[in-house]
Amino acid sequence: MNVIHIVGARPNFMKSAPVFRALSNRPLVQQRIVHTGQHYDPNMSDVFFQQLAMPVPEFNLQVGSASHAQQTAEIMRRFEPIVIEQRPDWVLVYGDVNSTVAASLVCSKLGIRVAHVEAGLRSFDRRMPEEINRLITDQLSDLLFTPSEDGNRNLVREGIDTAKIHFVGNVMIDTLVRMLPRAALERPPDVPDEYALVTLHRPSNVDDLDWLAGMIDTLATFSKQLPVVFPIHPRTRERLQAARISVTNGTFHLMDPIPYLAFLRLQQKAKVVITDSGGIQEETTFLQVPCLTVRDNTERPITVDMGTNELVGRDLAALSTALSRILAGTTKRGNIPLLWDGHAAERIVSVLLQACS
Repeated sequence: MNVIHIVGARPNFMKSAPVFRALSNRPLVQQRIVHTGQHYDPNMSDVFFQQLAMPVPEFNLQVGSASHAQQTAEIMRRFEPIVIEQRPDWVLVYGDVNSTVAASLVCSKLGIRVAHVEAGLRSFDRRMPEEINRLITDQLSDLLFTPSEDGNRNLVREGIDTAKIHFVGNVMIDTLVRMLPRAALERPPDVPDEYALVTLHRPSNVDDLDWLAGMIDTLATFSKQLPVVFPIHPRTRERLQAARISVTNGTFHLMDPIPYLAFLRLQQKAKVVITDSGGIQEETTFLQVPCLTVRDNTERPITVDMGTNELVGRDLAALSTALSRILAGTTKRGNIPLLWDGHAAERIVSVLLQACS
């Protein structure tokens, strides 16, 4: 069996690593990694391959940043010759980034089978580019691997053949479980014993400079009660600089993006995590750490229904209220969802091998 894995952004690396490892243990399986270069900062890309013990990608398309249309088109243009030359049995795509939908479009037109890892997630907000990527990829895929049972229901409602749908659990948690013992040895520099951890990167948030300025003011005020640790995504840093937004509060710790192991340790020890990321909603649920998501919706509702996640929207007053509640000791208790057990990749491989038999 000849398999190509498509990765392009930080979450893809963490999702593909356990699947690559599980396939490596099977005879007569050839694997190649295609890195689209959607994330090209070394701290957002290269170091993840090192820490996850993944081989250097055989192909790097080096598309870099651009508009959604330009980036998607460039990935398609550069990926198509590789598919034609390699003729894989399966192309595995991960998550909801432009790399995922671009590779799926190329393969569907060439008659190459696609398996979507993390299928069926829906925010029901088509203003989000990721939602469009999810909808299109799921319609084009030949196998759909869902991380939670709501994903199955979404796909059935959209008319997907149930024979294609497989509830396997969350591969992101596979990586987290494997890395936790190593993460315990990490301690990023200049981090206080107690802190709130912040990540922001979504264009709908950081491109709104008025909102971003208000968010920074809110966090700076809160940091006087609990220090704030904020590894800054390159896009967010650009917006802060463009708007001349700065923080002088000594309890507000800004830092460059950090490697996965150090970041995992930061999550594990945080008193609260404030984020607009999808994957962090899942990781905090598994780690049982309170999470406040500054979005009006989530494609991972199980983290709200079962986990430790709470949607506070873009309402900064609601965020302040929730933070005060957590400081007072009132935190949401959550449970770990079904099949978030560190073995999702093994279930994926079993289905793939059966499909090829």
